[in-house]
Amino acid sequence: MKTAVPDVVVIGGGVIGLSTALELQGRGLAVTVIERDPDGHSASIGNAGAFAFSDVEPLAAPGIMRRAPGWLLDPLGPLSIPPAYALRIAPWMLRFWRASWRDRHAGAVQAQAALMAHSQTALERLVTATDAGPLLRREGQLQLYDNAASFRASLNGWENRRAHDITFELIEDNPARIAELQPGLDARFRFAAFTPDWFNVTDPGQWHAHLRDCFLARGGQFRRANARALRPSLDHVDVETDGTPIRAGNVVLAAGAWSHHLARTMGERLPLETERGYNTTLPDPRFKQKTHLSFADHGFVVTKVGQGIRVGGAVELGGLHLPPNYRRADVLLDKAKAFLPGLNAQGGTQWMGFRPSMPDSLPVIGRSITAARVIHAFGHGHLGLTQSAGTATLVADLVTGVRPAIALAPYRPDRFAFARFGKPHLGKH
Repeated sequence: MKTAVPDVVVIGGGVIGLSTALELQGRGLAVTVIERDPDGHSASIGNAGAFAFSDVEPLAAPGIMRRAPGWLLDPLGPLSIPPAYALRIAPWMLRFWRASWRDRHAGAVQAQAALMAHSQTALERLVTATDAGPLLRREGQLQLYDNAASFRASLNGWENRRAHDITFELIEDNPARIAELQPGLDARFRFAAFTPDWFNVTDPGQWHAHLRDCFLARGGQFRRANARALRPSLDHVDVETDGTPIRAGNVVLAAGAWSHHLARTMGERLPLETERGYNTTLPDPRFKQKTHLSFADHGFVVTKVGQGIRVGGAVELGGLHLPPNYRRADVLLDKAKAFLPGLNAQGGTQWMGFRPSMPDSLPVIGRSITAARVIHAFGHGHLGLTQSAGTATLVADLVTGVRPAIALAPYRPDRFAFARFGKPHLGKH
């Protein structure tokens, strides 16, 4: 019996891939998701669970390169590059530096804000369509600063948010207001900003499982396979795997930090790097957390996950193959104990995951520059959950020939000069 060829194969069973599969399915297409990871979703269950729609400021911002050397000299600081990886990541860092110039930064803020607004609207539709309301916590976010200088240095970023109609409250030298929003913080915190419309999932693992269950219940197919290469033709795409090859009418490449390796098999070279993030999940924190907490000067967050608390963040630009340095998770937990004096830090589970990141902090969303039937959906950095529903609708628009709701030029795969080499386009865009 001949196996039916799916309309779309989505490579990647994380939150981007599953959100996209559900959206395509909702438009009447037959969809198969293939996933390489033995546990299927580690990158999507270990995150902080935040829908950070107010984070329109790219990591590559003016002035960051003045602060970066101090961070990089501290192997356990908010931003680090292991010495064994420094030479390899140098070309990416040069593009990151160029993206931080004011002429590039302004456009990146506009593009990030447009995708955030679109993603928030798309998420509300997804929540309704999948009855996911009980999986959300709408408790806001409190961003804390160590001192007045740090707070004032952040004000340009908050003005960027104001320009995009993001609601927030600035708290200057007012520990009583901070304590009202979150009791139990160390008294050192006198400066903060509160974003009341911020919300989280109750548990990233439950969110991921819910999306997958909905996809399967609606007839979707899920296959464990390691995609090794993409072979596009004019009327289909063959996905070479470690098992039986898979043929599809279209392919969505949403393989996170591994996506650029598959793109290269089609003749595309994209500057994707890996922000390695660390966290510790505490099962019995004995700390009553009222709102998502972000410690701006230390690059980490404290967030509720299920009945516990997750402490994690920071950026280690270390690629996919170096062994984890869990001392970074230890350092974040030590800081959390100092900042939240009543926290019970016993019995925690450590985790390290890969955030796929482009130099300008914007994802890659658009048709492959060498194969019209392959659509890219990766590179979201630490905003994959936040931008997942919006990315899904944009990708589905491209597959079905609908004009996307926002301009996709800022996210195009060929926005970096060296992105294309070696092969012609296949098919029409």
